Amino acid sequence: MKILVCISNVPDTTTKITFTNDNTEFNTAGVQYIVNPYDEIALSRAIELTEGGKGTVTVINVGEAGNDPTIRKALAIGADDAVRVNAAPRDAYFVSKQIAEYAKDKDFDIILTGRESIDYNGNQVAAMVGEFLDIPSISIIKKLDFDGATATIEREIEGGKEVVTVSGKFIASCAEGVAEPKIPNMRGIMSARTKPLAVVDAVSIEEVTKVAKYETPAPRGAVKLVPAEETEELINLLHSEAKVI
Repeated sequence: MKILVCISNVPDTTTKITFTNDNTEFNTAGVQYIVNPYDEIALSRAIELTEGGKGTVTVINVGEAGNDPTIRKALAIGADDAVRVNAAPRDAYFVSKQIAEYAKDKDFDIILTGRESIDYNGNQVAAMVGEFLDIPSISIIKKLDFDGATATIEREIEGGKEVVTVSGKFIASCAEGVAEPKIPNMRGIMSARTKPLAVVDAVSIEEVTKVAKYETPAPRGAVKLVPAEETEELINLLHSEAKVI
C-alpha cells in the first residue's frame, strides 16, 4: 500500500498576523512555521495504516527551500520519504495541480490531506486533486479504515453520521478524530536527517486568482457588564448600542 500525504507549512498558532506591500502579502518576518495540524492528523493515520510493513508513506509539500525543516518534521513523525515541489504556493488551484501532476503516475492507493490549512481555511485542495486525477474525493472525514481493497469512511452530517465505502484509489481530507497526532521521538528525529527528500520542478499553469488585499479583524471593543437584575438596561443597550434587536 502506498499513501501520499499532502502537508502545508503554516504559521504557528501563536503568530501575530501582519501584512506588507500595501496589505497584499503576509509578513513572514520572525514567524515560526509548523506542519499544518490537520495535516498531522492525516499523516498520523497514514502511518497507522502502514505499520508493520504494510506499506509506505510519502509526504508532499508545495513550497520553497525554507519549508524543508517542516518537511523534516513530518519525516521525523514517521513518513518514509518526502517530495517538495519547488514553487511558492500561490493558491489552492496551483497547489492542487502540482500535487496531481506529481501523483498521476506514482500509483498511490490513498492520498490524504488535512481538512484545511489553518492559515487560509480554504478546504479546497482535496477536492481539486480528486478532480485533476479523476478519483473519488471524500471531504472532512472523521474515521478511516482500510482492508487493502476497500476503505470504510465516516463523516459527520447534521443530526448523525454518514458511512461511505470506497474501492480503488481515492483522496480524503481528515478532521479531528481520524487519529491522534504523533510526537516525534529522538530516533525519528535522527533518522529524518537521512530520509529522502526529493525536490521537483513545478509545472507551469495559468494564474487564476490573485490577492487584492488582506484585512485584519477590527479590534475588539470594550466589554460592558450589566448586573443581572437590570434587564431593562440590558435590553436598551442591545437595542441602542449593539443594534442586535
